[in-house]
Amino acid sequence: MITATGLCKRFGEKLAVDNLNFGIEKGEIVGFLGPNAAGKTTTMRMLTCYFPPSEGSANVAGFDVYTQSLQVRKNVGYLPEHVPLYLDMSVREYLEFAAAAKGVPHADRKRAVATAVERCSLESVVDQLIGTISRGYRQRVGLGQAIISEPPVLILDEPTVGLDPAQIREIRELIKELGKKSTVILSTHILPEVSVTCSRVIIIANGRIQAQDTPQNLAARQLALVPITLGVAGAPTGEVLEFLRGLQGVKKVDSEGGVFRVEADNDRQVRPQLARAVIEKGWELLELHARQATLEDVFLEIVSRSEAEEAASKPEKAAEPVAVGGENA
Repeated sequence: MITATGLCKRFGEKLAVDNLNFGIEKGEIVGFLGPNAAGKTTTMRMLTCYFPPSEGSANVAGFDVYTQSLQVRKNVGYLPEHVPLYLDMSVREYLEFAAAAKGVPHADRKRAVATAVERCSLESVVDQLIGTISRGYRQRVGLGQAIISEPPVLILDEPTVGLDPAQIREIRELIKELGKKSTVILSTHILPEVSVTCSRVIIIANGRIQAQDTPQNLAARQLALVPITLGVAGAPTGEVLEFLRGLQGVKKVDSEGGVFRVEADNDRQVRPQLARAVIEKGWELLELHARQATLEDVFLEIVSRSEAEEAASKPEKAAEPVAVGGENA
């Protein structure tokens, strides 16, 4: 449904998107993640024909974004990061306008508006001017215009910005429902939402794809170290710390209130080793468990590694020569 091959975007000398290659199948909900200025919004704008790629190609719903942009736009519902709304229109008027602009047949517009209002929970404000409703409601109006023509592809850039927790939950369920009929790309900084909503994740940093897989697979294989909580009694903290730091596979140990936080190689053999070692020392083992890696853990590790590699690849700037003895020296 969506493919990108060698996709690049330059703004002058700045390479914002660097050789992206990915494919998204029909019916997938894909989380598009990355730090600020990573290239996410730029990529989404190329996929929605907001502007053309500098190099490479992209195909959306069977149409090329460069040579068939009108056909692409007819098949895409787009919620940009900053929703462009007409503040002097009512919610109903704006959605009717959006339906007409997106080519919804006149006979179907009333039904399309009613469906968008219901799906986005806009009933209480449908006849109010957009300029008088809250930011959260404006965000939902923007989502309503994106889905009003029931497009086969939805591209949502930060769809839950400005929403309260209850509203976020409603939008999450709506996105899941939309994913039954549409292919969805979802950009957000709320990583727990991605874990429960998206079937696959693409992580981008410095304009390049750093990883892509299911959230579960990324968490299972990406982290170099696994965090373990260990509770021990019957020995001074300093003695336990020194002992744990000397065990094979243990990379870092901290303590707080008799509980030790151990970072070890991502190997299941470390926990049995810790248990045996504590018991053999005659200490009391109070607790031992590894914290399940989250998408946030994976995201932070991948982004940190990317930033470190980017910094290492840049040549150091030569120091400016310092004049000695005045300008005529």
